[in-house]
Amino acid sequence: MEKKSTATPTSTITRDVKALSAEIGNIYETVVVIAKRANQISVDTKHELESKLQDFKLYNDNLEEINENKEQIEVSRYYERMPKATLKAIKEFEDGKVKYRNPLQAKDID
Repeated sequence: MEKKSTATPTSTITRDVKALSAEIGNIYETVVVIAKRANQISVDTKHELESKLQDFKLYNDNLEEINENKEQIEVSRYYERMPKATLKAIKEFEDGKVKYRNPLQAKDID
């Protein structure tokens, strides 16, 4: 279950907006880049969690009978303790690991 180990904080941190948007030059474009990356991370994490929980799925039509599976609970808790997708995306952006392009600026160049 271990993912790539980065020093991503698990709680929010106050950040300098000017320093965060210095690379792109526009805070709104910076927020869009980070938000799109956070969405990608969130979708990937969701698919990963669903595939792991699929192993524990019981095909039982009896709604009255609920079984607690310790391993399933552990997997769920692991994903709950992970840093949020937005925090991961901000960390990746700060580390320069996010590639982006603005299609509107690319049209101006042509």
